[in-house]
Amino acid sequence: MTEPAPRPPVDVRVGSSTDGLAPVSVAERSLAAGTHEWVGLAAVSGAAVVADQITKRIVAGTLELGESRHVAGPLDLHHVQNSGIAFGLFPEATTIVIVLTSMVIAWLLVVFARSGARHPVMPVGLGLVVGGSLSNLADRVRLGHVTDFLDLNFWPAFNLADTFIVVGVALLLGAALISDRPETRPR
Repeated sequence: MTEPAPRPPVDVRVGSSTDGLAPVSVAERSLAAGTHEWVGLAAVSGAAVVADQITKRIVAGTLELGESRHVAGPLDLHHVQNSGIAFGLFPEATTIVIVLTSMVIAWLLVVFARSGARHPVMPVGLGLVVGGSLSNLADRVRLGHVTDFLDLNFWPAFNLADTFIVVGVALLLGAALISDRPETRPR
């Protein structure tokens, strides 16, 4: 009778992959956006576009160009058209603004596809940025300008799309700062 072949030793490692150097969390967790993240991004972006377009149409149908109405405190509704970018800069560069905005939106979607699951706030923050950008882009392509109407008297007039972009960027920066903090252990 022959002896059975010896079994190879079992390689058991806790907290790492088989190469002993890569942590399990890096080896197993994809940060790519999944279906839930894409649905969230699309819902937030769509809501931002719809809200912005509705408010612009209401203002354009209610106030004459240049007309202003006081709302409360420093807030006025003031119907203006802006063919430039922020603060009315580059008013004659509408084509360049359209091309650059399109490129930025495409880049943001690529970043989201690769890392949309990084933080639960990412679909919301990026959805606001993309939605606001798409809404203003649609106006520039269709009309050659955007309608601005929120006037705080100490700041140039802006619209909801601009507000969505600023809030979205703030959410993304806040999420990045919070997630990059070193973990502290309770005492």
